[in-house]
Amino acid sequence: MKKQKKIVLAYSGGLDTSIILKWLQENYDAEVIAYTADVGQEMDRKKIIINAKKLGVKKIIIQDLKNIFVKDYVYPMIRGHALYEGVYLLGTSIARPLIAKDQIRVAKKFNAYAVSHGSTGKGNDQVRFELGYHYFGPKIKIIAPWRIWKLKSRTDLINYAKKHGIPIPKDKKGAPPFSVDDNLFHTSTEGKVLENPKNSAPEFIFQRTTSPEKAPNKPSFITINYKNGDPVGLNGKKLSPAKVLDKLNQLAGRNGIGRVDLVENRFIGIKSRGVYETPGGTLLLVAHRAIESVTLDKETMHKKDEVMPRYAELVYNGYWYSKERFKLQKIVDLNRNKVNGLVKLKLYKGNVTIQSRQTSSNAYSMKKVSFEENKTFNKSNVERFINFHKRKLR
Repeated sequence: MKKQKKIVLAYSGGLDTSIILKWLQENYDAEVIAYTADVGQEMDRKKIIINAKKLGVKKIIIQDLKNIFVKDYVYPMIRGHALYEGVYLLGTSIARPLIAKDQIRVAKKFNAYAVSHGSTGKGNDQVRFELGYHYFGPKIKIIAPWRIWKLKSRTDLINYAKKHGIPIPKDKKGAPPFSVDDNLFHTSTEGKVLENPKNSAPEFIFQRTTSPEKAPNKPSFITINYKNGDPVGLNGKKLSPAKVLDKLNQLAGRNGIGRVDLVENRFIGIKSRGVYETPGGTLLLVAHRAIESVTLDKETMHKKDEVMPRYAELVYNGYWYSKERFKLQKIVDLNRNKVNGLVKLKLYKGNVTIQSRQTSSNAYSMKKVSFEENKTFNKSNVERFINFHKRKLR
């Protein structure tokens, strides 16, 4: 008897991937394995299992990747201060390489001949997933339903779901949902009324941040403790990477911090409008720049700023595993062993203010910077310094 082939599907349990699961069963003579990566998104494990079983799935894998996600993906990116087009903290972009890597691991474990994803044919995620698949499993077939099936729109998907008895979720207004991606680092919302950039984002779409107007009238304070360039705890208490980000998300979200409304240039050449919420990530970025300001020398900091736009673009485009990104990461992490100490932040109605920086590093010299007369800085050298640079103007 011929052994049935296997396909590993990146399965969220939602409308799109449930439809894809059914479609794969109809169009491929293969067993579909439902794979869910837990990177901190809001999800109902029981619902995922129940929905998959209703569609005839025998193997359902839910893998907890939260700590790996923060430690090995979010933290290195934060050390690079990566902002795509000066605004976007790359919340969706940074999760895809990890999901792709672990999905290929599962495919190899079960000797699957193919993997599949639910990314649309117009989006960036198809690139991010497939570059990751290729890096870790170049011989494994990739099935991208959105590029090959006859379903061309959200309406087509809903009609297909009705035909096959697949539950259709509703948004807070009772209509089919926006396109939402979330993980421990962020939430993105796209589609529907947001597609027209002249429309304001309705308040009800925000899922993890309070509006600044409704945020508490009293400020909140938080201290982030650093070792070797990464957060290791809050308010002096040691915490796991996932727990650090989770607590920062809650605190920043309550204070209306981390909202971005962005029209971005997608890798494949389309402009798209999205609303992003990255509360804890916003605090991490502000705090990391603050701790580096008192621990790193000027040349190291400025070199990092030079490479940041390219680093961010590589992450956005799906090149996390590229030689170029690895090379830039070495530049980003130069002298990270010196980045130790703590930063205290004040959070108030959408704003983040640095309250203090503390470190044992001697990069910042109180004696040299003091306005009081001292012998640690030779001011007579300044005139020669200025005259040298005057010659560069000619």
